[in-house]
Amino acid sequence: MENSHVDIDSPTLADPFKRFSDILSEFQGQHRFRTIPQDKSTAKNIDLTSNDYLGIAQDEKLADEFIDSGLSASFSSSASRLLSRQQNAHLALERKLADLYDKDILLFNSGYHANVGIIQALNIPGTIFLCDKLIHASMIDGLGLAKADYRRWRHNDIASLETLLEKNRDKERCIIVVESIYSMDGDIAPLSELVSLKKRYPNMILYVDEAHAVGVRGDKGLGVAEELGVIAYIDILVGTFGKALASSGAFVTTSPLLKNYFINCSRSFIFSTALPPINSVWTLQVINKMVGMRKERNHLCMISERFRQGIQEITGKPTSSQSHIVPLIIGDAEMAVKLSLRLAERNIDSLPIRRPTVPPGSERIRFSLSAALSEEQIEYILNAIKTELNEI
Repeated sequence: MENSHVDIDSPTLADPFKRFSDILSEFQGQHRFRTIPQDKSTAKNIDLTSNDYLGIAQDEKLADEFIDSGLSASFSSSASRLLSRQQNAHLALERKLADLYDKDILLFNSGYHANVGIIQALNIPGTIFLCDKLIHASMIDGLGLAKADYRRWRHNDIASLETLLEKNRDKERCIIVVESIYSMDGDIAPLSELVSLKKRYPNMILYVDEAHAVGVRGDKGLGVAEELGVIAYIDILVGTFGKALASSGAFVTTSPLLKNYFINCSRSFIFSTALPPINSVWTLQVINKMVGMRKERNHLCMISERFRQGIQEITGKPTSSQSHIVPLIIGDAEMAVKLSLRLAERNIDSLPIRRPTVPPGSERIRFSLSAALSEEQIEYILNAIKTELNEI
């Protein structure tokens, strides 16, 4: 019997990659094809795309101080936290955060790692997750990977949540999942009301992601929970270093019990190489500076209020934002792209946000403000937006 032979050049064979190409073509047709931005920034550019909310990443003086300080540590952990013997830098950072929050602290490699790993670990029998409809993709991915039982409640609607809590009184655990500042709309979760619910529902665990609030809210920059005086009542609080703190990585504040539980059960913690020790040394220096940056926080608050007012005047509609994240809802992907390009010609860096990040019909430009912006720059940006919107 002759050996069978397949001609790999035969036109009858299916192309296993064609569908991928078709999907990208569909994205292009829908004006939602993404590319990684190239670094074309200049001193003239006004950056409204990054999460450098306090301007620390632009502070060359602080970087020089770090270099001149003589502080040093390894550039790689070369192992996970459970295997590495290079722990001093990580432990010092955890101790500093523990002093600030008066809670136990555990580091993670990123906010994404933290949310996915924590949710996966929490998903044990008897648990249901009750999630605000607009929680971050990292939390949604954590729920999906864990195959968790979860329900979604109307965004920032306490009555909607309480309806679900009533229906699930018999559950051993109802884990409420929210962000303190929502990354696309810039509005704020009703944390005080959520804390009050815990008095009526003893099976409730409160999980708050403060990624976009750490550094910019509260007297010491610890977030909305500090601002409202409710840190002690939040069971799981996640913060990041890669936004206002101009570094990399994340942390969770929690009880000693849950810290030990996550060390033993969170797969993203167990199976990831730890953050480079030098990174934790830098983060610690930034935090020491950040807690005293009240002037910058007040300035950011002031220019954010003016910018929100300006956007409302331009659109004639109220904005959802209550923070330094201010969306300009366009409602059309092509127009959002055009406006972004027109603003770029005026040296204003802003990027269009399209689905799947936001639902169809809510395409937008998302403006991330920084304490490094001046009042004059805010007025320049608002005038540019008004002019360009009238021309597209």
